[in-house]
Amino acid sequence: MNTLSGFIAIFLYLSCTLGLVSRMQGKASPFSILSSRSLVQIMSLGFIAVLLHSYSLYNNVVTDLGFQFGFFNVASIVGMVNSLLILVMSLKRQTELLAAIVLPISALALLLEIIYPSSHLLPPGSPMGLQIHVLISIIAYSLLGLAALIAIVLAMQNRLLHRHHTGGILHHLPALQVMEKLLFDYITAGFIGLSIALATGFIFLENIFAQHLVHKTALSLIAWLVFGTLLVGRTLMGWRGRIAIRWTLSGFATLMLAYFGSKFVLEFIIAS
Repeated sequence: MNTLSGFIAIFLYLSCTLGLVSRMQGKASPFSILSSRSLVQIMSLGFIAVLLHSYSLYNNVVTDLGFQFGFFNVASIVGMVNSLLILVMSLKRQTELLAAIVLPISALALLLEIIYPSSHLLPPGSPMGLQIHVLISIIAYSLLGLAALIAIVLAMQNRLLHRHHTGGILHHLPALQVMEKLLFDYITAGFIGLSIALATGFIFLENIFAQHLVHKTALSLIAWLVFGTLLVGRTLMGWRGRIAIRWTLSGFATLMLAYFGSKFVLEFIIAS
């Protein structure tokens, strides 16, 4: 049942993506029957996918032996959280293009989780603070990952506007000012989450050297400094545009290397 719900979620993620792309293409889409559906109808497929994804995750992550937080489990959790965030955002703002990017990535993450089950356990009876640390870390990573995606789309939007292209894909994006506000809203929320995650990590992780976490901690601190500097620069010097995009992508690349790079080395290289 768990595997079946996962595959149904993947199908619905891809169906929602196809519906969004078809809706953006309008009459030019070969799947015009989907483009005629309302945005809420198309998005409902995505929300159902998120629910099934959550069910699949719960059964894969919460076990009698503890919490499974392996490489693909965490990637799948990040994908699910980002899918939920982008779907909610798309109901309020014109961000269907972002949803059409995020949803298939989430489908891929879920597929990899199903194909490659994890055995990286957080034992039962682990301190509540440690569990909170892991949860907040994943949420912070999700928020900053979505900020990085917005930064990439914002860079594309900036380039098209500078070349005086006002049609096409720009019709499916909010105004530049709205996109920049979204970017910094997610960076601020992610930075707060990352700050809490680092603080709880220092408190509840007994020995970061013995647990092979020193590289992850160091890189996470560098990412924290990058995002913190960006927010200070935004407040004091009005940083925006290309500067904001570069700092955002640099910070996220460092954070991605810290979290997934460390987990990949521990689970697939050292463990083997």
